[in-house]
Amino acid sequence: MDSNGPGARVLYIDDDPGIARLVQRHLERCGFAVTLAPNGDDGVSLAAAHVFDAIVLDHYMPGRDGLDVLSALRLMPLMPPVIFVTGAEEPRIAVTALKSGAADYVVKDVHGTFMELLAASLAQEITRARLQREKEAAERELRESRDRLEALAAQQAVLLREMNHRVANSLQLIVSLIELQARKLPDQAARALLRQAADRVEAVALVHRRLYTGNDVAFVDMDSYLAGLVEELARAAHGGEHRRVEVQAIAVKLETDRAVSLGLVVNELVTNALKYAYPLDSPGAVRVILDRDADGALRLAVEDDGAGYPAEAAPKGSGVGSTIVSVMARAAGAEVMRDLGYAGTRWVVVLAGA
Repeated sequence: MDSNGPGARVLYIDDDPGIARLVQRHLERCGFAVTLAPNGDDGVSLAAAHVFDAIVLDHYMPGRDGLDVLSALRLMPLMPPVIFVTGAEEPRIAVTALKSGAADYVVKDVHGTFMELLAASLAQEITRARLQREKEAAERELRESRDRLEALAAQQAVLLREMNHRVANSLQLIVSLIELQARKLPDQAARALLRQAADRVEAVALVHRRLYTGNDVAFVDMDSYLAGLVEELARAAHGGEHRRVEVQAIAVKLETDRAVSLGLVVNELVTNALKYAYPLDSPGAVRVILDRDADGALRLAVEDDGAGYPAEAAPKGSGVGSTIVSVMARAAGAEVMRDLGYAGTRWVVVLAGA
């Protein structure tokens, strides 16, 4: 039943049966369904046993006056709005009732005109109570939805950490198995190839660690990512104490898939430069630069000041590295090329639309 339209349920508590019947008939003509209570005790019992949209409470009654009944009604889990009815000569009582929890008050007069004011007050307070309930229900639903989302996010974070932990362990297991197999091979060239394979798996693990230690798994901050990646590559490189690896990168975010591919490209190019750009034990620098060209395309460069190699030659090593660079660049939607005009060795990866 609509608590704001015809049929709204009202409990009228008054010890005067004549006035109570007059009020009941008037309110019913206004569309309210009215239940009468002849005294405070009956009114409290009816309010506890039934659901009402509003209560009208007269003050002067034998046994328990209106203020006493109002105190009892306030103990209800959900007290409906209470309209307090008092005489014109007692404004202090009306103020006390409002302070005690009454929603409104109406002054009773001998001519009965207060019934019009009572009907208007009932309609207003019933509407206000309904809107308040709807507001509280919406806020409660919003809190519950937020709590569910937070719980789901926490669960997903735990699952993601567990998955990353398992991936890291699996990659490390593969590295260990390859190295174990390499130690058993009598052929030195075969051992070297297996160690290169282990290094590349370790590079994948390195990229994985760098990507999944942050909170955002959809995008990667490339400046901090490249700085950390290159730092670990320099630390792991043989003869790394003689090499400087410098990073100059603008602040830009890339999708995780593209960042993974670029991380593997950087791994191959930096590792190759650390191994072959400079004579053994001689100092030198390798630079990784991420910026934008004149057309706004994102450009990643890996360069060194070593002796370089003929323009028609492929990068040194087994040839697998150059294949990895080419494949990963395509996966990132990028084009990779060698800067033939550079004095040392310089590889440039250009990402359009990044």
